[in-house]
Parts: sequence; structure tokens; C-alpha cells
Amino acid sequence: MVFPRLIACLAILLVLCGWSFAEEPAAVTTTAAVPATAAVSESPAVSPDGYKLRPGDMLQISVWKETDLQGEVLIRPDGGISFALAGELEAAGRTVAELTSMLEGKIRKFIPDAVVTVTVKAAGGNRIYVIGKVTRPGDFPLIGPIDVLQALTLAGGSTPFANTNGIRILRRDGTREIAIPFRYSDIEHGRRLYQNILLKNGDTVVVP
Repeated sequence: MVFPRLIACLAILLVLCGWSFAEEPAAVTTTAAVPATAAVSESPAVSPDGYKLRPGDMLQISVWKETDLQGEVLIRPDGGISFALAGELEAAGRTVAELTSMLEGKIRKFIPDAVVTVTVKAAGGNRIYVIGKVTRPGDFPLIGPIDVLQALTLAGGSTPFANTNGIRILRRDGTREIAIPFRYSDIEHGRRLYQNILLKNGDTVVVP
């Protein structure tokens, strides 16, 4: 009698195991069905162009192993610079990498293995402005990508009486000026994140 009972127990165990295996794929399918791109679609795009040099920027230029070919160079109001062996170059509107490549192309005519290094020592050309009811209104250098929230942080945040849902970003677009709305409460609650745009040179964030 023991043998039939053993067979019955094994049959019950197999049924239970089969039931649990059947349930597991359903749980996996449910998890995979959750959309993964809903939050990403509202994220602000990052500029691929990098920092654009402008008049007023102070550059540090050096040529490896050439002590006579190094120094600080100010980008003139006309956007140009002058450097030994390279002559006159248009620097404004170019990235550091582009200017470095141009300098190397010029200097390698005289020093074939020249390696040029260009760094921005002081960004005096690209600036953004935050005005209105913030703790520290003023202008700030635009060295890398800065969005609206980061600009407000640089200005010390809003004051208690500020209308943070009425913020506007003023931007010069050719001959006209446009106003871009920004509602802080939306961003605070993770909604309409596209409002947190990357600022451009000359943008003014107005906090009423």
C-alpha cells in the first residue's frame, strides 16, 4: 500500500510544480510591457556642438616642447586672434577642438610634429542672465551646457514672493525676441520636462 501512496504524492508534486512554472512567464510578460521611454521623451536634448568661442574669451595656447610658443590670447571684438607662426585666425564661432586643429595645420608648416593645446582660461564672451526675484540676479558665464534649473541655482534660487510658474526665457532669434515659458511646478513634479531647455548665449531668465 505504501507504493501507490508514494505515486500519488509524486503526482501531486508534479501538478504543483507545473502550475508554478505556468504562472512564472505571465509575471515576466507583465513586467516587460511597462513602457521604458515615457520619462525619456521629455528630457531636454544636450547640445552636441560644445562650447563656441566668442569675442572676449581669454585662451591659453601652447605648443608642446616649444617654450616660445605659449601664452594667453584674447579673442578680439572682430572674432580673430593672432599667434606666432599661425598668423591671423578666425576664432569666434568655433569650438576649442576646431581652433586647435586650425593652429596645428598652420604651425606644422614650420614644425612638422607640433602638438598644440588650447584651453579657455576665462569665458568672457558667452554669458546668460538671470533677473527678477532671485537671490543673486546677474550675468553668468556659459562655459558648458546649462539648463534653466541650473541657471536658477547659479542665481541662488527664487525669493519667497517670486511667481515661479510665470518664469520666461527671453531669447534673441535674429531680429526678433521670443519668450519661452517655464513653469517650475511642472518640473518639480516631473511633468513637461521639455521646458527645462538648454540656454544659449545671451538668453535672459526672467523671474517675476
